[in-house]
Amino acid sequence: MAEKTGIEQLVEKLVTEALESHIPQLRESIVRRLSGELERQLGSTDVSAKAGDSGGSADLLKAISAIHAGTTQREILRALLDNTVRYSGRAALFVVKAGAATGWQGRAFGNDDVKDFSLDVHSGVASRALQSRMAFRGKAEEMDGAFISRFGAPSDGQVLLVPLLLKDKVAALVYADAGVGGATLDAEALELLVAAAGAWLEVASLRKAAQKESVAEAATEREATPPVQTVSSFSDPFAGHAPSHAATQTAPAMESEPAPAAEAVPVEAVAASGAPAMSAEDADIHRKAQRFARLLVDEIKLYNQVKVTEGRKNKDLYDRLKEDIDKSRATYQKRYGNTVAGSADYFNGELVRSLAEDDSSIMGANFRR
Repeated sequence: MAEKTGIEQLVEKLVTEALESHIPQLRESIVRRLSGELERQLGSTDVSAKAGDSGGSADLLKAISAIHAGTTQREILRALLDNTVRYSGRAALFVVKAGAATGWQGRAFGNDDVKDFSLDVHSGVASRALQSRMAFRGKAEEMDGAFISRFGAPSDGQVLLVPLLLKDKVAALVYADAGVGGATLDAEALELLVAAAGAWLEVASLRKAAQKESVAEAATEREATPPVQTVSSFSDPFAGHAPSHAATQTAPAMESEPAPAAEAVPVEAVAASGAPAMSAEDADIHRKAQRFARLLVDEIKLYNQVKVTEGRKNKDLYDRLKEDIDKSRATYQKRYGNTVAGSADYFNGELVRSLAEDDSSIMGANFRR
């Protein structure tokens, strides 16, 4: 791999500094949003009261801060597991791939390790959590019998499964119980920690994508013409954790995963039929405009999940997200509006494709193309 040029190093340094300067605000924003959502779900205005014996809101904030101190996906997930035992006797994370759940790491399981343990998610509490994408608490006998037989039943006979959502999909299941020593199982606090970890994983992914985008811009003159493709701004933290048994253990709830909507318009489709072939340099600008549009829209979705859900339901997405959309559109136009990609309308196309799920009517009457 060629060494980075001076300009690449400079751009990477500037991007990193700019992103790092916003990390405290991002953490504070995520904590506020997650805490507010938890309060609404619990019907309470005092999260610390629900945390009770587990340390209250101060400990919750410390746990979330520890998760947000992670800069890589592995660090974030390890911090999540390290802090789950503040609110449970033992905990484990199971990676969900193709409807199968495989042990990644556990905490407080003694000498026995959950790594690579194949968890049955076809019935019981695990199945309900996976299919509903909601946390479920149930009796130990509703858990995978092989799991209980190997690791032992919790002292209070209760288990908790919490889905970890990434890009609206269940990427993992977090298991927790009181352990064999009679610890307290605080379901609400654990749900908050898992939600915080999922949100921070998406932030880390966006930061990584932004850095790559900026460095790529600076290195245009050194790039060979890449194959025509679109690039997702989201990185799967469990990409290398595909279980060997996944092909034979596909859960019904997951095998009917809808096919993804069409990606951004391929570069070849930009030129009208019969028009002169696009130069390699122009094609590269179109590809980068597509990636940048997707990154901007992904960021809108990440920080406005409730508004997106309500806007899709009421078909007024643009009205609810006007400020964010207009600001991102201006950012896109500033970078690509006066380039050869300016007429391709990638940003608005991505809004319809990703936010409105390929139905422009969902954007509302005030949305302009």
